[in-house]
Amino acid sequence: MEPKGKITKIVNGRILLDHKIVEDSYIWIQDGKIIDAFHSFFDNHQEPDTIIDAQGCIISPGYIDLQINGAFGYDFSEVDGPIEKLTQNIEFVAKGLLQFGCTSFCPTVVTSAPQVYSKVLPLLRHRPGNAQTGAEILGAHCEGPFISTAKKGAHDQTMIQSADDGIESLDRAYGPELLKGDTVRIMTVAPEITGILQVIPQLVQRNITVSLGHSAAKIDQAEAGVSAGATFMTHLFNAMNPFHQRDPGLVGILGASDLPAPKQPERHPLPSSTSPDGNRPDPRPFYGIICDGVHVHPNSVRIAYYSHPRGCVLVTDALAGAYLQPGIYQLGGRDVEVRGASGAYVKGTDTLAGSTVSIDHCVRNFKNFTRCTVVEALEAATLHPAQTLGIQDTKGTLNAGADADILFLNDDLEIQKVFVRGVQIELQ
Repeated sequence: MEPKGKITKIVNGRILLDHKIVEDSYIWIQDGKIIDAFHSFFDNHQEPDTIIDAQGCIISPGYIDLQINGAFGYDFSEVDGPIEKLTQNIEFVAKGLLQFGCTSFCPTVVTSAPQVYSKVLPLLRHRPGNAQTGAEILGAHCEGPFISTAKKGAHDQTMIQSADDGIESLDRAYGPELLKGDTVRIMTVAPEITGILQVIPQLVQRNITVSLGHSAAKIDQAEAGVSAGATFMTHLFNAMNPFHQRDPGLVGILGASDLPAPKQPERHPLPSSTSPDGNRPDPRPFYGIICDGVHVHPNSVRIAYYSHPRGCVLVTDALAGAYLQPGIYQLGGRDVEVRGASGAYVKGTDTLAGSTVSIDHCVRNFKNFTRCTVVEALEAATLHPAQTLGIQDTKGTLNAGADADILFLNDDLEIQKVFVRGVQIELQ
C-alpha cells in the first residue's frame, strides 16, 4: 500500500457545503482530494501537516465552464500548425483560465469539417488538472454540425449536416474519437434535424451529454428531444426561436410541466419550488446561459432563473479574443471582431459569435441580475455543471472524495486564492 501524502487543513472559512454557507467547519486535503476529517482524525489519529487560515473568505469549489471556444488568442477549432504547437496552445489557455477561478472546462469545437475533428478532438480528451498544466480538460463540447441552418449564428453553413444515416452520420463527421468515452463529453444538436431524435439515446449510451441548441425547434420538437435523453440546452435564448405565446419553442422548456421521468435522474437538476414534483429530480434539463450582459438581457436572465432556478449553468462561450484587446480573431476559421466591453461579432455584421467574459464575472453578474443568494450563484458555476456531466462525485462540491479544486472569495465574489488538486497557484 502506497504511503499517503501530507494533510492540509483549511480553517476560518465560510464553506459552501450541502447548499449552505457553513461557518463552523473546515476542509482537509490529502493527495489532491478532499478527505473525511472525522475519519482521518478520530479513526486514523492523523493530524494536519499544514494549516491554511482562510481569514473569513467564502470557500467554493472551482468553477466549471462547459462552453468555451478559446481564449488568449487561441481557438480550439484551430488546425493550422503541428500537433506540438496546438497542444502548447491548449495548455496555455488551461493555465490562463486558473486566474479567473476556472479549474475545469469543456473546450468547445464549433461546426467544422471531418478533418478538423480528426485532428483537434484527440487533443481535447480528458486530462486531469494541476498547478503546472492548468485547468482540467473534461473532454470536448462539439457544438454542431448537426444544427439548424436557420439558427446557425456564426457557424459555417456549408459544414452543417443532417443525420440521415443515424449514428453512422455522426461517426463519419467526428471520426473514431466519438466512440471514446473521455473525448466528447457534450454535443449540441438541433432536435428537429433529420435523424437526431433517433441518435440521442445512442449518444447518451456513449456517456455524452446531449444539449439542444442552434435550433428552430417548435415546443413539441424540443420536448421530444428532452424525452429522448437530452439533459442540457446550449446558451439559452441565443440561436433559438424567441419566445412566442402560442409556440414558445426551446425557451418553452423552462415552463414544461409534463415531461416524462428522466432516464438519467442524476444528470437532471435537483427539485425546486417550480419543479413538477418537489421530491424528485426535475425532468426539465439544465440550461447554459451567458451572463455577460450582452448575449442575454438581465431581465431575461431573471425570467430563466425564476422559472427554473436549479437548472442554471453559467457558461462564458468565450472565444479566442477573450482577455485580449479589441481586434480580429478566429472562430472555426472565420473572422470574428471583438468590440465593446463584451461580445464578439462575425466581422462586418451584428451577428454575435461569442463572448469575452470570464466565468468569475458571470457569477457576479448572475447574482447582481437575479438577486439570488451567494449559494445559488456559486452552484450555477460549480455543482450544476458537474451534475450536467454526471461528475458531481469528484467536481463541483467540497464533499469528501471530491478533487481539491478550491476558491477563496471575498464578499463581492472576487477571487482571492485558487487551489488545483490542493496546490495553490500564483495569481497575477
